[in-house]
Amino acid sequence: MKDHYNKTITACFVGYIVQAIVNNFVPLLFLTFQRNYQIGLSQITLLVTFNFGIQLLVDLLCVGFVDKIGYRVSMVLAHVTAALGLILLTILPEVFGSPFLGILVAVMIYAIGGGLLEVLVSPVVEACPSDNKEKAMSMLHSFYCWGHAAVVLLSTVFFYTVGIDHWKVLAWVWALVPICNAVAFTKVPIASLIEEGEQGLQLKELFRMRLFWILLVMMICAGASEQAVSQWASTFAEKGLEISKTAGDLAGPMAFAVLMGASRAFYGKYGDRIHLDKFMIYSCCLCILSYFCISFFPLPVLSLIACAVCGLSVGIMWPGTFSKAAKALPKGGTAMFALLALGGDVGCSGGPTVVGMVSGALGDNLKMGILAGVIFPVLLLLGIVSCKKAER
Repeated sequence: MKDHYNKTITACFVGYIVQAIVNNFVPLLFLTFQRNYQIGLSQITLLVTFNFGIQLLVDLLCVGFVDKIGYRVSMVLAHVTAALGLILLTILPEVFGSPFLGILVAVMIYAIGGGLLEVLVSPVVEACPSDNKEKAMSMLHSFYCWGHAAVVLLSTVFFYTVGIDHWKVLAWVWALVPICNAVAFTKVPIASLIEEGEQGLQLKELFRMRLFWILLVMMICAGASEQAVSQWASTFAEKGLEISKTAGDLAGPMAFAVLMGASRAFYGKYGDRIHLDKFMIYSCCLCILSYFCISFFPLPVLSLIACAVCGLSVGIMWPGTFSKAAKALPKGGTAMFALLALGGDVGCSGGPTVVGMVSGALGDNLKMGILAGVIFPVLLLLGIVSCKKAER
């Protein structure tokens, strides 16, 4: 039975690589958009907010239609919209009178795919037969990081060898990944999340549970803790160190992604020997420390190292919260996973937005913007402690 679902799990791994492409390709082009299309920092911030805002809306709508149309159709739709958005990113800026509006429409379309994937991939893997669900979940989410690292590394090599002016060609290449995986999801077996004869919890039942609300706040803080640094790492490296875009992308978002993936892969391999709550608590403490180091280290290179360490610290936050929810509320069903994904995307949108707004208010001071984001890992730490009490 487990061997039968290996292809499903592999397709889900690729699904999170698609999610990484959707979230991390365009941030590599922020300064290019500023230069070529005369788009200001406030509008660049809006692209991040809009991407995760649309994903948030999709997460909310998924509660109503995913169970009706089925996971297979939803998965294929997610990959098709992700590919279409990436392709339109190369077309619409020249079609629309305002290039920014064209980019915004393309972002909206691929964000629909990103939102669907956020809701669908985790429960599909959770439903597959496996010996240790927490390990499988952490390993799954590590592929988001490997996808993130691959997007940064391969895009950087492309920009260096072919030229940043040809970024549209690369967008088409990245679009091939979701196209191929859409075909895969038309064939792989997909198990049911809820056992036959049972029903998942309804929204009103979830809303009455104190434990669910704690988990939801934890997901918000997990997304915000991760993206507050990740989305600004490339810009931070280029402006703070005054280095080239190539070096900035490698030193900033790629280092962040690799260490975040290492953390998730480590727990994915050794999770049966490690207490999840302790691992998450230590990670939160390290995250808080890294935020302070980014903000207060006098040397830019030390701040950049702290950015990479932040990637290591946030690795377990998102998959760990999903695992805690699946274990604590086993009948949560699609509604629970959709709302948790919604919470995560609220954080993914809110974290970078807080950093951008505070930075802009203080004269584009990214260090102070990131310092304001320390509230998110602090709240997550408090959430873990509260969750333990609620579980008891």
